[in-house]
Amino acid sequence: MDIKEIQSLIKFVAKSGASEVKLEMEDIKITIRTGSESTTPETTIVQQIPMAQAPVAPVAAPPVAVESATSETEQPAAADDSKYITIKSPIIGTFYRKPSPDKPVFVEVGSTINQGDVLCVIEAMKLFNDIESEVSGKIVKVLVDDSSPVEFDQPLFLVDPS
Repeated sequence: MDIKEIQSLIKFVAKSGASEVKLEMEDIKITIRTGSESTTPETTIVQQIPMAQAPVAPVAAPPVAVESATSETEQPAAADDSKYITIKSPIIGTFYRKPSPDKPVFVEVGSTINQGDVLCVIEAMKLFNDIESEVSGKIVKVLVDDSSPVEFDQPLFLVDPS
């Protein structure tokens, strides 16, 4: 139903003198109310959400259960990670481990790094920003997948400074 049909329906209801008309179709509900207090009819149009979008909600529920299970298993590991230095993202953007798709990654787990070495690239607003190490040490863990979005202050790498 397009807007012209709705407008002609409103005019018809106003002329007929009916106080309220409800029209329900497969994907749209229209209620037209005319009151004695005002000369213009009040119209409420509600468009229902198609049923194809309903399965989205159940898909989002399982990760919550997974996160609670992984947080229990990560608590003992957090004690082991306390001796490592966490390198965090200085900006919001998209994390890349390589300078370009055909080049090798900047650092791997086990790589020895020095202060000032480029660890990754974060793309923000079509600009590629080199993220340099502020510490020297050995990469213990890469905490972010390649080509994934990162937030400000999100941990990227764990470095063993010894």
